[in-house]
Amino acid sequence: MTVEEDIASVAAHLADLTHTVEEMEKKLRTVSERADSEQKRADSQQQRTEVQQERIDLAARELAAVSERLQAAANALRESI
Repeated sequence: MTVEEDIASVAAHLADLTHTVEEMEKKLRTVSERADSEQKRADSQQQRTEVQQERIDLAARELAAVSERLQAAANALRESI
């Protein structure tokens, strides 16, 4: 094998390696973008969950207050009878 053939062989291997690295970089970029998208979706879902939990907590407090008022009214009615 001549020096020129050696150089050509190394150049061909380098070209293949460069192509492989470029393909890997594209795949990595795609995976990274997908992960970012999924993270945004998860963050959005977490925010919705927190808002729903706040609404549930508020409704529970309001229900407890109504229950206390109803109990007080029932007690007052019993006492008046």
